[in-house]
Amino acid sequence: MRILQLLRRASKEGVAVVPKGYCAVYVGEIQKKRFVIPVTYLNQPCFQVLLSQAEEEFGYYHPMGGLTIQCREDIFTNLISQLNRP
Repeated sequence: MRILQLLRRASKEGVAVVPKGYCAVYVGEIQKKRFVIPVTYLNQPCFQVLLSQAEEEFGYYHPMGGLTIQCREDIFTNLISQLNRP
């Protein structure tokens, strides 16, 4: 899986390590904010849409060491809030 390769590379390059079972994502249109999210979110259909858009925009090269998602921060935090609900 390409996402796992990205996370392994980030770890080797000395980017801040995240807890096991989580990954770093950078979100924002201009200024990027770092979020650490559970990897289980990556399988959610709504998150898959964001990942597809990120792949189209950036490919799988992310110089910040985590996934870069080009969307408004408030939209992302709303999505995360919905995924956190039981």
